[in-house]
Amino acid sequence: MFANLWQEDEARALAEAAGPDPDARALALRVYSARLIGRIPDLVMHGGGNSSIKLRARDVFGEMVEVLHVKGSGADLATITPAGLPAVRLDPLRRLRALPALSDEDMVNVQRSSLLDSAAPNPSVETLLHAWLPDAVVDHTHATPFLVLANLPDAAEICHEIFGPRLAVVPYIMPGFALAKAAASVRDAHPEAEGLLLLNHGHFTWGATPKESYDRLIAQTNAVEAWLARRRPAPRPPAAPPHGVAGGCAAAGRAARCARLCPAGGGCRPRPRPARQRRHARRARTGGCG
Repeated sequence: MFANLWQEDEARALAEAAGPDPDARALALRVYSARLIGRIPDLVMHGGGNSSIKLRARDVFGEMVEVLHVKGSGADLATITPAGLPAVRLDPLRRLRALPALSDEDMVNVQRSSLLDSAAPNPSVETLLHAWLPDAVVDHTHATPFLVLANLPDAAEICHEIFGPRLAVVPYIMPGFALAKAAASVRDAHPEAEGLLLLNHGHFTWGATPKESYDRLIAQTNAVEAWLARRRPAPRPPAAPPHGVAGGCAAAGRAARCARLCPAGGGCRPRPRPARQRRHARRARTGGCG
């Protein structure tokens, strides 16, 4: 199970150190919860993850504008700083939802041109999804239990069994404009939901505060882990390798990890994935989903 690492005394100290401005204090807590997520490898090791918060900031004209602080591509959640969550103007991002289609190149161009700081890193490829969810704080992870669930053939049915209406399901779509539109539509259709399962992809949670989203992320991931644990067979001791054969210990370790990870009878052989899903996997490994 995954420990909830939030400490009220740590959070209070970070908020106070940020000063009296409520937006600065909220951003400090957003950085804190993002680091807590990044601190647990099994939450973020498969393609990383991204976090965001919707706040206000002053533009070059001295006017307060709504912005989305979202993880910049290449940033590490475990060590992220406020600079790793660049501020992007929300209004242009929200207007994009009315378009029927948008190329990746145009999407990136709008996102970069909407940065308050032109020297900031590229916003995450998931930026539009974060922008179009109505909630103040959003977290996206690729936790090991959720990846197992997301790749099961009956993932949607199992998700409903575990969570009921608290988690909505989004079909597989390559990250980008089309996925953001689909996920936002699913969110709109399920106002009672507290998160999303993206099939063959990962997990989203949200909340009014960084703590609420983080608490949901840990609780939902543990619920999936518990469901998987109830269906795993008791691990069998691996057969001893023939005398003098090297690699027996490594093989035994792989067998034990397989038994811990996979549901009973499921094996650890992934289903063949279409070419577009293989491209998504390569993109995630190279930081494209960060």
